[in-house]
Amino acid sequence: MLWPGTAHDTPEDSMSDTLPALVADIGGTNTRVALADGKVIREQSIRRFRNAEYNGIDEVLARYMAEEGISDVAGACVAAAGPLRHGAIVMTNLRDSDDRPWVIDAGRVSQATGADHVAILNDLQAQGQALGHIAPENLRPVVAGPVEAGGTMLVVGLGTGVNAAPVHETPWGRIVPPSECGHVNLPAQSDEDFRLVRFIEHLLDSRGETAHAGVEEVLSGRGLANLHSFAAAEAGGQSEAASAEVLAALAAGDATAAHAARLYTRIVAEMLADQALIHLPYGGIYLIGGMSLAMAPHFATFGLEAQFRKPRRIPLLQGEFAITVVADDYAALTGCAVYLENGGRG
Repeated sequence: MLWPGTAHDTPEDSMSDTLPALVADIGGTNTRVALADGKVIREQSIRRFRNAEYNGIDEVLARYMAEEGISDVAGACVAAAGPLRHGAIVMTNLRDSDDRPWVIDAGRVSQATGADHVAILNDLQAQGQALGHIAPENLRPVVAGPVEAGGTMLVVGLGTGVNAAPVHETPWGRIVPPSECGHVNLPAQSDEDFRLVRFIEHLLDSRGETAHAGVEEVLSGRGLANLHSFAAAEAGGQSEAASAEVLAALAAGDATAAHAARLYTRIVAEMLADQALIHLPYGGIYLIGGMSLAMAPHFATFGLEAQFRKPRRIPLLQGEFAITVVADDYAALTGCAVYLENGGRG
């Protein structure tokens, strides 16, 4: 068993058949597909497909098979954002030409690839399966702490959406239970926090969206823009800047952008502290996704560690739980490959 920070798998470690496996990671805009030898992705085989040009995952995978000139694979695993229920993920944000949502299930994947061994995973579950199989140079520590081999880990997605799930090692293999905790309530401790909650509720209501101030509304890609709008309002102004513009303004030393980044850092620290006390991730906390990478250079400046280790009645947070940013765009593909190689199905 490999752990984060140790040497990663090589093709010689694989015990797969001679045929490669096919793995795919479905995002909101693109689907990435690749071939894998055991637990190792063939980097030269990675392809991106724009979802808007296809009617479903079966079309994407069939196109990939044709372009790669392959007719058979050892197995197939697809990861997608959304709850996995009864062996399927319904992608309500991706629709076919008849305005029906994409459905990701074993039948469609098997039909497109010819694979008998098929697995469907939530994207966060795939990221959890990848931990321990990521090259050390793609792991960026942001909060130091002990890491216990074999201990529970916590994978936290900060990207288009927000989610988190524990990663448990058991005698029967690794388990990454599904979760949708990105929609839990915002932590609220100060007067500013309560003003932020009301602001987010009003902002969402004005857009015709559900007026619930969940952590995803401030920690996702759109979340930083929402925080900037709040920071501007607190200063007597207004802002409709996108998150990329906020990050650029932050790099230029803009005070309103700094206020938004400070809020982001504090809220993510409080969320991680809550999750750490719930799951006790002695094996470490691992942040994935575009926002974790974008904000990682600013976490020290705005006090991530001090806020995360803020004293509570139980002293665990003062000395336990390291936090690391995963800088690997293909971690979900690796997780799919690992899951298949370890015999995962369903």
